[in-house]
Amino acid sequence: MARKICLLFVLFFSFTVLHALAARIPVVQASQPQASFGENSTEFIRARCGATRYPSLCYRSLAGYSFAVQQSPIQLARFATNLTLARVASLSAHVTSLRRACGTAKSASACPEAGALRDCADSLGDAVDLARRTAGELCGLEAEAAGSAAAVWRMSNAQTWMSAALTNEDTCVDGFEEVRPESRAKADVCRRVWLVKQYTSNALALVNGIVASR
Repeated sequence: MARKICLLFVLFFSFTVLHALAARIPVVQASQPQASFGENSTEFIRARCGATRYPSLCYRSLAGYSFAVQQSPIQLARFATNLTLARVASLSAHVTSLRRACGTAKSASACPEAGALRDCADSLGDAVDLARRTAGELCGLEAEAAGSAAAVWRMSNAQTWMSAALTNEDTCVDGFEEVRPESRAKADVCRRVWLVKQYTSNALALVNGIVASR
């Protein structure tokens, strides 16, 4: 039952973030409870984000969830992973849309990016699945005793899958190396992937940070 609730939370959270993205509303505005909760939780998030590769983005995107995060490394990693999941899913949908539009071209020369878009769509689809799996493992991690075999197994899975999601995002970009530099599709996709990679990198760092806190 707890696992089902956790997975429902992942789906609801992802839907909420995707809706915010579609409306061009900053994700951090999804919740503003920290003023009443106090500074401890936000300072905890700031400190944790300081160990990521993109600390400013990390703090901006997660500070609004301080009431739910409190001072739990697992909860913080969960929110970061769910943000990543929503972002990757949105990007995957965008690339899939470009791929379909490319498929309607009258000739291969009219859409030379076809192969790169196909491979990128596949890689991002895998990244979405990997981020979702990571979120699922983090959902059950807090209930496990620290150091138990179950906890170690969940942590290993979460680290491996989030790292693999980042690799798949890199693979998407690599596929555009042979595409002409002036390609608008190439510039658009590579720019979007770079932004998503920042979220994924931060989520991976926060997942890795759980080990040191347990």
